[in-house]
Amino acid sequence: MTTPTCFSLNWTEPDVAHLALNRPESLNTMGPTFWRELDALLREIHDEGRARALVISSTGKHFSAGMALETFGGAITLDDRSPEGRAAVFDLLAQMQATFTRLETLRAPVIFAIQGGCVGGAVDMVTAGCIRYASADAFFCIQEINIGMVADVGTLQRLPKLIPLGLVKELAYTGRRLPAARAQALGLVNEVFDSHAATVEAALQCAREIASKPPVAIWGTKQAVNYARDHSVDDSLRQMGWLQGAIWSNAQVGEAIVAAKERRAGRFAPLAPLKSFLDAE
Repeated sequence: MTTPTCFSLNWTEPDVAHLALNRPESLNTMGPTFWRELDALLREIHDEGRARALVISSTGKHFSAGMALETFGGAITLDDRSPEGRAAVFDLLAQMQATFTRLETLRAPVIFAIQGGCVGGAVDMVTAGCIRYASADAFFCIQEINIGMVADVGTLQRLPKLIPLGLVKELAYTGRRLPAARAQALGLVNEVFDSHAATVEAALQCAREIASKPPVAIWGTKQAVNYARDHSVDDSLRQMGWLQGAIWSNAQVGEAIVAAKERRAGRFAPLAPLKSFLDAE
């Protein structure tokens, strides 16, 4: 894709991708360009198979102020004047929801480093990740209720799986802020750090540790954990049997054991690149 305007993408290691929201002057708000670029970047990272972990951070004082309000009066207009117009809202939201779901289904784990305000659509975004680190000044706010609407891109569906339902309702009904320390106590945030720089470094260090493991085993683990979250124990155990049978490798397990004994990095194959049949000739 062309050079993005809302993000910067760097490879801090050959197999660790670092994607940063990069419009601090606008509080990293989410307009149409943001959605297009994020969707394309995530698709590219997913298909390429190079990234063994993805860190997402931000620039400026705040992680993101959420959806750009001018979007609703300009580039995206929600038509509430007819059943046909209101029906189109469903398809528009489905596109936006699918972009954040790419974070959840990405073949590599996604780690967020959050500073300052994580507001509105930004909460939708970070709840789709695997791991969240935050700086001490971070806070989370389901802002949508404060502007007369319902959060609609994932917060109300994913947050109840991360923190107690009663607190989700309190935050969603009132628009109150959830400070980083309280978010950590509840399990939404894994760890809180004194500064944004320390938060990003912790996220990158976690990504490096993940990247040192067999990529297909990390992929399988992410599949199993996400499946277990949404299914019964019996169903999840059955899925685990199918999954393990599909990806088991004696050579890989042997290499991991030998590498540990020899105190060296393991040598593991990357995930295979994906090529859509639509691209085939």
